[in-house]
Amino acid sequence: MNKVICQFATGITAALVAAACAPAFAANDQPIKIGVLTPLSGAYAPIGQQVKWGTELAVEEINASGGIAGRQIQLIFEDGEADPAVMTRKAEKLFQSDKVDFLTGVVNSGGTIAVGQVAERNKRLASTTVSLSDAITGVRCSPNLFRVNAPGGMQATGLVQWIKTHQADARILAVGPDYEMGRNTVAGFVSTAKEAGLNIVGELFPPLGEKDFTSYFGQIRQSRPAIIYTSTAGNDTVRFFSQLEEYGLRSRMTLAGASVAVTAQNIQAMGNTAEGFVTVAGYSPDLDTPENKKFTSDFQKKTNATPDLYGADSYGVVYFYKAAVEKAGGTDTDAVRTAMRGLTWDTPQGKKEMRAGDHQAIMDVYVLQVKDGRFTIVDKIKGADAAGADTCERF
Repeated sequence: MNKVICQFATGITAALVAAACAPAFAANDQPIKIGVLTPLSGAYAPIGQQVKWGTELAVEEINASGGIAGRQIQLIFEDGEADPAVMTRKAEKLFQSDKVDFLTGVVNSGGTIAVGQVAERNKRLASTTVSLSDAITGVRCSPNLFRVNAPGGMQATGLVQWIKTHQADARILAVGPDYEMGRNTVAGFVSTAKEAGLNIVGELFPPLGEKDFTSYFGQIRQSRPAIIYTSTAGNDTVRFFSQLEEYGLRSRMTLAGASVAVTAQNIQAMGNTAEGFVTVAGYSPDLDTPENKKFTSDFQKKTNATPDLYGADSYGVVYFYKAAVEKAGGTDTDAVRTAMRGLTWDTPQGKKEMRAGDHQAIMDVYVLQVKDGRFTIVDKIKGADAAGADTCERF
């Protein structure tokens, strides 16, 4: 309808014209589709379960309060198996066949980068709430991919600050699985540690899924580390820590690492071998705020489980998308992408801001240490201090 008529119609005519001039979004009663491509089977299924629970809780709340501008959200789940080839194929299916407006849940840094490329080809948007590789919002950044969780670089900054305060002269050995996430997180930690003057004595890269770490113990003994930094994950960390204990190496050193190493999913299986482990993450269920207390209570009532950072970030990403769609006035990719850049929104962790230049969310992070079998908060680092520079050059 003519823009001038829309602006100047009055009286009864104005009411009729207003209905015709309203954005198509407001009159659209079709559901907004969100694809959740996450591991529902295999070694990373426990992480995928937290992703699923977090997104479901957010969608239930939003739909119960009227949806997004009157439109309900429909979740469509696919098992990504944390396998880049599977993730690529199923991302295509979600965009092409299911016609999802937005995709999230991706686990595995290499797969996340691939999904960003699929999103670009399909002119849709995607987000990760789990993947750590700094390349995702750095050298491999995509204009259609956003990250709401704290990446390896933010975690490394916080961990290096803690080590410098408590064990500044320690010999540090870094261990990571031999694939995108492992090598990238180790590289980021080592670079940050060296800039801070810490003593890195070596790097090891066992294959992903390593069953026997003892073949690396000779190198560990030769390195004589006081601290081992690790970005192993899941059962790999369970085996690594238990074998260090079995061969008498565990008691000689502090274990520290990326947030994927020791999680709510594997900490019980580790027993005492996880005691004292130090990490940095963007969330703890112990955060003493009204928003987090409500979130953890609602999460526990729904799932009979405690939320971890994957559940919290996956809950928060749905509200991120909701805020962007409402700001954009619809689900058009270009409009929502523009709305996401620089957007500030509320989460159980507190406020987050999506940095426009590289699509990395800026948030406070917390130094966590395992004490008596559970994580406790020992320090807090402001997001602006932990975030690091924007290194994306694609957009």
